[in-house]
Amino acid sequence: KISEYVKASQDASDNLDMSTEATNAELNEAITDEFGVKYSEDGRKLLKALYELNGTYSIKEGVRIICNWAFFNCRSLSSLVIPDSVTSIGNKAFSVCTSLTSLVIPDGVVCINGNPFGKWNGKLECLSPNFIYEDEVLFNKDKSKIISCRVQGIRSYIIPSSVTSIGDSAFEGCFSLRNIAIPSSVTSIGKSAFNGCEYLSSLVIPDSVTSIGRGAFRGCNFPTDLKQELISRFGRKIFG
Repeated sequence: KISEYVKASQDASDNLDMSTEATNAELNEAITDEFGVKYSEDGRKLLKALYELNGTYSIKEGVRIICNWAFFNCRSLSSLVIPDSVTSIGNKAFSVCTSLTSLVIPDGVVCINGNPFGKWNGKLECLSPNFIYEDEVLFNKDKSKIISCRVQGIRSYIIPSSVTSIGDSAFEGCFSLRNIAIPSSVTSIGKSAFNGCEYLSSLVIPDSVTSIGRGAFRGCNFPTDLKQELISRFGRKIFG
């Protein structure tokens, strides 16, 4: 009964603390494995991997959280095994892992912050019932939020009318995107949502949108009049 109580308490704590940020305190006290991968002292978080990590790597059993930027730019990593214990995955966790051929999101994952898969072109499989992966676009469970668009060579995309939020960095890496249709159901566009979409030269943002994050259109080549219109509505930060 005591062990059951302890486990229940740990599970409750995990559910309350799903932050994917690796704090300075955690990094200073980190435990580093034989591959140079840093884990939090309590083993709950995978904090950061070395850029030089290569070949196959298996995340330690018991890890609950893969932090923001954890495997960012690990260009020689070819295979990564994520254990069933993982519940949260952070922003840009697997971005620019150019040799990584595939990834599986375990069924226990309940939280994905930002877009962990931007600028990564491997095959994604989602086993978690908390998300919908449809036509290479990852949504939350009720399709009200776009988490990651992973369609290779995409030129046009019509956002479903169920969507109310375009997540942080959701279309980052969609370099060929030229046209995007945003329905009136959308109320917010996240930070860096279309960052680097240099061929996206026109779009209509409905009046329903009341919030656009910093750098949402960084690198987009909008005509001067459209750019000025957006700046007047949402501020210069959306291009910064």
